[in-house]
Amino acid sequence: MNGFEFLDWELLGNPVRAWLYALTIALAVFVALRLVQRLLIRQITRISAFTSNHWVDLLVTVLSVTRSWLRAALALWAAALVLDLPVRIFDLIVTVAILAILAQIGIWGTTAIRSYVKFYDHRNLADDAASVMTVRALGFLGSVALWTTILLVGLDSLGFNVTTLIAGLGIGGIAVALALQNILGDVFASLSIVFDKPFVVGDFIIVDDLLGTVDHVGLKTTRLRSLSGEQLVFANSDLLMSRIRNFKRMFERRVAFSFGVEYGTPFDQLEWIPSAVRQIIEELPDTRIDRAHFKGYGDSSLDFEVVYYVLQPDFNLYMDRQQSINLSLYRLFEERDIAFAFPTRTLHVVPAGLAQVE
Repeated sequence: MNGFEFLDWELLGNPVRAWLYALTIALAVFVALRLVQRLLIRQITRISAFTSNHWVDLLVTVLSVTRSWLRAALALWAAALVLDLPVRIFDLIVTVAILAILAQIGIWGTTAIRSYVKFYDHRNLADDAASVMTVRALGFLGSVALWTTILLVGLDSLGFNVTTLIAGLGIGGIAVALALQNILGDVFASLSIVFDKPFVVGDFIIVDDLLGTVDHVGLKTTRLRSLSGEQLVFANSDLLMSRIRNFKRMFERRVAFSFGVEYGTPFDQLEWIPSAVRQIIEELPDTRIDRAHFKGYGDSSLDFEVVYYVLQPDFNLYMDRQQSINLSLYRLFEERDIAFAFPTRTLHVVPAGLAQVE
């Protein structure tokens, strides 16, 4: 009696020998796929050490997210090829393998898209925030399109009639759209913000009486960081219906300010003041004078109005120039004994006896 007769025993329609062959093939395929993955990652990583090509790094990132269940599904499918299995079981194994491949393709594709968007953000956010927002939106739409395609292919492999399903989803989608119209409104508003670009990440904007720097433009909300540090959250649809002032798009800053001098200031001093202010502003860098005039007669002052431009939008630069103007005016007025006006009231007191005579 041969000691290996048990190899010929039947087990679920296949001899034990066939099951051992199948197990060996399954283990070999599983291990081989893992070794190939590690070898590719190691070789590509070695190449990336000698190049700054982002696509090499992206390939490493994509390969690193290969799931073990994909290797298991492919190993199971390879093992089933050497077994005499019922058609239904074999078809089930093939379907599982196909679904695993589709899911892995989705993971690879999503990882590649996210990796590229992250790289693009890091490289262009400081210089071209508008294109960063566009790439983010396209990345999201690409991921949605990829998974939608994978879902349809997967359903088709399971035997569903995809055409009928799509038609049914179209009818049901109307009801869903009505139920989620506010959310969908914010989603479409986010796409409008991305492609129309009324503002981009990094812009300083004012919405009604709220102001801050744009931190993030999401599918439903846009988040701003206020000057005092807290986060302001706006629904995208509400934001587009508001009046937005975008200071990042300012090319130059118009500044108008007024001051007054006391009544009784000599005429020649009044005539000299506009030309003196004009000279002060013209001597400052990054400024352009528009006008300086004796505007009118106030309740307690002779009023002057000055308009000039700061040729850069930076707020700190504007404050520096305004401070220089104020200090120069104060120094010149001090030298010429010209007094700045302040609110005063003069009371004329009539003696009691004089009042009776009148």
